[in-house]
Amino acid sequence: MWKKILLDTLFPQFCLNCQKEGNIICQDCLSSIEISEFNYCPFCKTPKRVFDKGTCPVHRKMKLSGLFSATSYKNLLVKKLISRFKYQPFLKNLSLPLTSLIIAHFILSENKLIFQNKENSLLAPIPLSKSRERWRGFNQATLLANELSRFLKIPLLNNNLIKIKKTQPQVELKREQREENIKGAFKLKNPQKVRGKRIFLVDDVFTTGSTMEECARVLKKAGGKEVWGIVVAREPLSD
Repeated sequence: MWKKILLDTLFPQFCLNCQKEGNIICQDCLSSIEISEFNYCPFCKTPKRVFDKGTCPVHRKMKLSGLFSATSYKNLLVKKLISRFKYQPFLKNLSLPLTSLIIAHFILSENKLIFQNKENSLLAPIPLSKSRERWRGFNQATLLANELSRFLKIPLLNNNLIKIKKTQPQVELKREQREENIKGAFKLKNPQKVRGKRIFLVDDVFTTGSTMEECARVLKKAGGKEVWGIVVAREPLSD
């Protein structure tokens, strides 16, 4: 406690958005971010609301069962927070306010799936390549998954799903190229740990869904019962 008081006195924090002293992002600015009330099919270019199912009928055969997305990546403040979280200079302590957006989505959408059957559920961060994680010093998805694990009381399965293939940055590629780029990039070190489980894959941003779909394929092949995605923000699907 005294250490925090001393650090706050010597090195006061200012809101990244409005510059108000106190927190890295003040409550007023965080509250201004619009949280999604509903769940939408992860793979439809035009947002299609889904109810008891995680995908629309057209995409029911996809390996990813559905997606929880707190907000839109179009929001400039959201984009700024995620950028400062994962690019230099890294602000790792943004993991808590970003996770709070996800939790707000769970509550606002009244989707009870995340709170059910916890003893048979796992949280798994989308893995980075070893070189990328060394460069950053951490995996941003792991920090988010850690916070969610503490709040939801769902076990965290870390360092089991790993990335084994170096890929081009997905942001530089079109949709079809992303699917080819990420194919065969992941494996499970210990497949039996996911057998019969509901797995929630955690990441910061969802774009075309190629990365999560490939991870879901690996998890389902190993006997995972369901695989859902959880992200802070979703980008519009486009080529």
